[in-house]
Amino acid sequence: MNSEVTEISTLKDNIVKIISLYEDLKLAYDLLLKQNKEVEKKLEIKEFEISEIKQQFETLKVAKTITSSSKDSHDAKIKINRIVREIDKCIGLLNK
Repeated sequence: MNSEVTEISTLKDNIVKIISLYEDLKLAYDLLLKQNKEVEKKLEIKEFEISEIKQQFETLKVAKTITSSSKDSHDAKIKINRIVREIDKCIGLLNK
């Protein structure tokens, strides 16, 4: 009889431990889900920023084509190259 009581007590303790572990894992899972949603939002924002920068880059390419036919093409090329380098820096920062 005493042995049965000990086994039941041990079983109860094990069940309590399992429930505690389950609750800890559930909290960790919920936290990971929240972090995942935050990262997905940040990724979406960065993808939008990248698409805007690509659009700006395409606009600059068109502007370069237009200005290269004018008499001030050298100055225009220098300005456009400076802007392109700035865009490249921005893209590099976004990739980090």
